[in-house]
Amino acid sequence: MFTKMPISPRVIVTGGLGVLGRSVGAELTARGARVALVDRALQLDVAGIEVVVGGVDLGDAASAAAAFSQVAERLGGIDAIVNVAGGFAWETLEGGSVETWDRLYTMNLRTAVIACHEVLPYLLRQPTGRIVNIGALAAQKAGAGMGAYAASKAGVARLTESLAEELKDRGITVNAVLPSILDTPANRADMPDADVTRWVTTQSLSGVIAFLLSDDARAITGASLPVAGRM
Repeated sequence: MFTKMPISPRVIVTGGLGVLGRSVGAELTARGARVALVDRALQLDVAGIEVVVGGVDLGDAASAAAAFSQVAERLGGIDAIVNVAGGFAWETLEGGSVETWDRLYTMNLRTAVIACHEVLPYLLRQPTGRIVNIGALAAQKAGAGMGAYAASKAGVARLTESLAEELKDRGITVNAVLPSILDTPANRADMPDADVTRWVTTQSLSGVIAFLLSDDARAITGASLPVAGRM
């Protein structure tokens, strides 16, 4: 059996108090990382997690900067970030509103841009760094009602590619994972008749993220990696 590979030692997980964020935090902690969960929610204690910073508006640069400064002080630095923060909405263009496009842009792309911008000074102080963004398989081909979500996640893919080029000679890799449907309580409630065995578990996606944070992935940058299960 393969042993779990070591990963970047001090990692921020944005959106860390959601279902996926908690799963990522638990997986990274199990692999020996010191993890900080950063989230808008106010919960300040999660079993097994060293640092939790709540009440953070990741769509606001000053709020994110203050949170990351607190994390760096408590962990002694930052080596990597996983940008889980985001959201979803399904609506057709005809039946929906332009405001939904603005909201998903803020939730999915603006938060990733701000988090990357504010964490860079800390990563650049280290010999190496890792950034992993959460995209979506829908960014490659959007279905009906997925326009706003897919467009915002396509922006995450372009951010990932551009930033990877900017940082490729500075020791920092930048990659994204593109999950299909995640097996979460919310998705099960929304799709009660679906075959959930075809979906991607949060544990599986967390394992892929952990690999991208590891030294074994040092030659991978600018990639958008589909994690589709059997969809």
